[in-house]
Amino acid sequence: PKGIRELRDLTRYKRKVIEQVSSEKNRIHKLLEDANIKLSSVVSNLNGATATKIIDAMIAGEEDVKELVKLRHGKMQSSVEELAASLKGKLTKHHRFMLQTVKASIESKQEIIAKIDEQIDKQLTNCELELDAELLTTIPGVGKEGAAYILAEIGNNMDQFPNEQHLASWAGMSPGSNESAGKKKAPE
Repeated sequence: PKGIRELRDLTRYKRKVIEQVSSEKNRIHKLLEDANIKLSSVVSNLNGATATKIIDAMIAGEEDVKELVKLRHGKMQSSVEELAASLKGKLTKHHRFMLQTVKASIESKQEIIAKIDEQIDKQLTNCELELDAELLTTIPGVGKEGAAYILAEIGNNMDQFPNEQHLASWAGMSPGSNESAGKKKAPE
């Protein structure tokens, strides 16, 4: 049905945008490493509060390691000395520009993800799939987002599948390799 196809478009596009955000976060890590700033070795998460404050301060032009260390969160496992040592790289104007641009890209993509989430909710309502989604969330480990993905990919009409094996096969969940050394074998 059209509504489920539209839901599928939304969920697949959301997945792509999330992958792009992940790629941009990796780019921040690469830029810092290129500037010989080893922040990732002392913080648990480059997207966490401490790292974000430090990166934002560096983008704003702060170069004094002592000032940057003051942004350290009290519960941080690494010592002040370890943090200071990790920040002794050289951030050029180019690095600052790239970090600023990449951070803006991440923020933009996160706004897009929020808009897609709103549209997914509307689509579930418009297609009268809310009850199906709610039922799917009763499965342990399946949340609202997972339920939307399941409905988008499989739909809510199970009559199109003769049995559960056909559904599992269609969803790509059937185990088994029917190829060995480049030769296809008949399934057992």
